[in-house]
Amino acid sequence: MASLLRFVFIGDIIGAPGIAMFQKWAPRLRERYHAQAIIVNGENAMKNGMGLNAKIIDLLRESGAAVVTTGNHVWDQKDLYAALNERDDVIRPANYPPGMPGKSYALIQVQGQLVAIINLHGRVYSKDNLDCPFRTVDSLLTFLRTKTNIIFVDFHGDATSEKRAMGMFLDGRVSGVYGTHTHIQTADEMLQPKGTSYVTDLGGCGALNSVLGMQFDGMLPLFLQHRKMGKMVVEEQPPFVLSGVVVEVETQTGKSVNIERIRIVDNEIHV
Repeated sequence: MASLLRFVFIGDIIGAPGIAMFQKWAPRLRERYHAQAIIVNGENAMKNGMGLNAKIIDLLRESGAAVVTTGNHVWDQKDLYAALNERDDVIRPANYPPGMPGKSYALIQVQGQLVAIINLHGRVYSKDNLDCPFRTVDSLLTFLRTKTNIIFVDFHGDATSEKRAMGMFLDGRVSGVYGTHTHIQTADEMLQPKGTSYVTDLGGCGALNSVLGMQFDGMLPLFLQHRKMGKMVVEEQPPFVLSGVVVEVETQTGKSVNIERIRIVDNEIHV
């Protein structure tokens, strides 16, 4: 009988509420699903919701994160740059230009199996100078598939079309493709025809009654008056939400055999 590994993937952590939710629920999710590894996107985990630092990475690791993925806000805290270069448990999108700090993939041991995590960033609506994520992942897979057949991709981007295209582009070539960045969980989790599990966005981990984890009043001017936002402040009032998926992968083939959405709303944590 083929052996299975279970992984939990958690969407973007937003500020202190997101960290607190992860600290409370990650150990419980590991136990509930008998998961062997947890991967989380931490790019919004600072108190102001912009970036992360080494201390936060340590907090997430202590609560069970094997790898912390990121996105465009990875560059917001310059004191993170050294950690990006020195640590193997935090990665940044692979399709930034050469010479940027950090590593774009992680290799971890899970129950004696080597597992790869790749980070990518979408180009649609992005203001950053990015290389093509499709060609970039092609190049990475040439190398990584010589190491393991269990490979996951965190695709950080705005456009659902671009994320869906990436999911189909990588079907049968990786174990899973999971979108991040919008902080809104999508309900399209699926096993694709060739065995790659997929969801357009894992969702967010922060305040439920907010705009992407931020206080409503600071975001409203952008939409109501077509001007720059007011001061963006992380919403810290309950209830809070944690979103993600749990995935089962067959070790022999690297194919996913199950994907299930996770969404937890909690009023009890303190920030």
